[in-house]
Amino acid sequence: MTRRTTNQLNRRALLKSAGAVAGLAGMGTMISIRPARAQDTFDVTMQLGWLAGNGQIGEVVAMEKGFYAEEGLSLSIMPGGPNVDGVASVASGRANLGQISSSPSLMLARSAGLPVKAIATGYQKHPFTYFSLKSNPVTSPQDMIGKTIATNGTARILLEALLAANGISEDDVTVQVMGADMAPLMTGQVDVVTGWNTNTSAMKILGDQRVDLTLWDAGVQLYAYPYYVNDETLNEYPEQVNGMIRASARGWGWAYENPQEAVEILLKHYPNLDREDELATVDQVLGYVFNETTAEHGWGWMTPDNWQRQITMYEELGQFENEPPKLEDVMTMSVLEATADTRPKFGG
Repeated sequence: MTRRTTNQLNRRALLKSAGAVAGLAGMGTMISIRPARAQDTFDVTMQLGWLAGNGQIGEVVAMEKGFYAEEGLSLSIMPGGPNVDGVASVASGRANLGQISSSPSLMLARSAGLPVKAIATGYQKHPFTYFSLKSNPVTSPQDMIGKTIATNGTARILLEALLAANGISEDDVTVQVMGADMAPLMTGQVDVVTGWNTNTSAMKILGDQRVDLTLWDAGVQLYAYPYYVNDETLNEYPEQVNGMIRASARGWGWAYENPQEAVEILLKHYPNLDREDELATVDQVLGYVFNETTAEHGWGWMTPDNWQRQITMYEELGQFENEPPKLEDVMTMSVLEATADTRPKFGG
């Protein structure tokens, strides 16, 4: 298979599933807003690309505490699955607001002609991680040289980006395709496996011998859980879009100040989740949502410079089948600017 063919497959996989990480599995969501029966109230239906989890704590809290109601919005969250294409639904207007697991999917969609645009981001840094063991640690990209790395097929582009960003030839590593099973690392079949380090239940098999190298720290700085809309929604329903961001921001801020109570609210709505795992993970999740950047600029902040670097990186990797998208078509700061006074400033 040629490099070009591999890249085409990666693009198709990313655009097929809104929950992809521009090549990695994750939770994609779509949120639709439409007028409700009550006058001046809008229904907000949050359609998940996958099952709900700790990535939705802020929205669940905002719903439970009435923050959406105070904005004249009514929120319901619907579970999704592998066949849910949130990007296409938002682009076509079947859903009017959305959230996806990773930022490059929006760049690829815009390049393909879909009118979607990022308005905020949920996680300031992406949790995608390369896991190794203390007996054979990989703590930097250079440590990958000579190693066998197991990763999801659609996440191979992320490894290519990591190697390119650090001046490492792809010939210097051996790549194996893996699913969700991390056992090959424990049995010595591979030196590195990949996944989201917020997935506590999946990480259990690695125990206290686990060594983490995040994609972000390795030089590929993607956003996780960006919120997005289509062009028409942004133009016709700006106050509803602003209201959703304000309500979610308040929900996440409440969770930051009350993490254990937020987990109990999450479990109330999703009793199938494991309390021990969620309590063990909530501080880590909130650490991705709030940091020194949000302490200064507030929840949901993102920068045009970061988005432009991502666009340039994917262009250099040959990931755009059409022309690379323009920055102003991929993202806007208008909603963050409109909600600046109400988005909580925690972290640091």
